[in-house]
Amino acid sequence: MPPSKPVAVVLGAGDDIEARVEEEIRPGFQFRCDRCVERDLALQAANIRCIDRNELEAWPDFFLDPCLYVVTSAENHRNGFEGGMIYADTKGMLIDRIASLREANVYEKQTYRHILGLPYLTRNGGDEAESETPFMVVRVMHDGQTDIFATGVYLDVIRTAGNDLKFRQASVVCDSRASTRCWRLPL
Repeated sequence: MPPSKPVAVVLGAGDDIEARVEEEIRPGFQFRCDRCVERDLALQAANIRCIDRNELEAWPDFFLDPCLYVVTSAENHRNGFEGGMIYADTKGMLIDRIASLREANVYEKQTYRHILGLPYLTRNGGDEAESETPFMVVRVMHDGQTDIFATGVYLDVIRTAGNDLKFRQASVVCDSRASTRCWRLPL
């Protein structure tokens, strides 16, 4: 027996996307198509671009103060453990982390490339929203060796700050424990 609502909708040139969503998708699925998703995408893209281009001094500017930035494993997240491989609860801690990467810690040259899935808004109300965004990070070493460094999901709480969106909380939940990884750069 065929499903009563389509599982996928193919859109063609000239289709009225919002009308098709209302007619064919929304009745069977929770679906958000609004300005907040676009702004979340823009925030995520700018944040990741900053990291991938090694413009780390600008990275803390994506956060409010106070904030929470934590990198943890899926297992620890499921069990409600608050600590992580990286934990910072103020913008100053983020700034200190970047300063230590530049001045105190010396690492083999490497670059990162983030690949993001689409964010899904789990809550959108007032001046704050929560989103889940799947990610994969590829690491390229100085000799060209390339490997998958981390996969997981970003669990973010974003808030309006004037005309901008900022992270109030950014939890990086890695699929693997990856305790042997060198968590050098922000994920």
